[in-house]
Amino acid sequence: MPIQKLNFPEYSFDIRIEGQKKLIFDKVRKKFIPLTPEEWVRQNAVEFLKDKLQVKPSNIAVERELKFNTRKKRFDILVFSSGVQPLCIVECKAPDVVIDSNTLLQAAVYNKSFHCPWLWLTNGINHYWLKFENGNIMPASEPLHF
Repeated sequence: MPIQKLNFPEYSFDIRIEGQKKLIFDKVRKKFIPLTPEEWVRQNAVEFLKDKLQVKPSNIAVERELKFNTRKKRFDILVFSSGVQPLCIVECKAPDVVIDSNTLLQAAVYNKSFHCPWLWLTNGINHYWLKFENGNIMPASEPLHF
């Protein structure tokens, strides 16, 4: 699988092939993960958070389970403040997946557990930053500087 060029700065990754699978090292989870198109976007988003928004790796959670009502879900990325207050939930999609109202709904449902003031929806090509204001979701002109 060739690695698709995304709308992120160039970052270096530890990528290896084991058998027929390409793997990428996740610096937050500290293990190799199958390199799917969505994982490629997720890893670039994590690097962007660290590089451009100066988020410490210890303030980033990746692919963790949460319970919503009785259903188990997995969020892509959650950014915390230094005081462990949830700040931003990031929903990543593969580059060929359109970011639409279903993506927003998915992130909003996850956010019911965290009450983050920010949402970031990305497929690596298109990035949508949203902010909760007075109970409404508003587009943000630029990402929050954590």
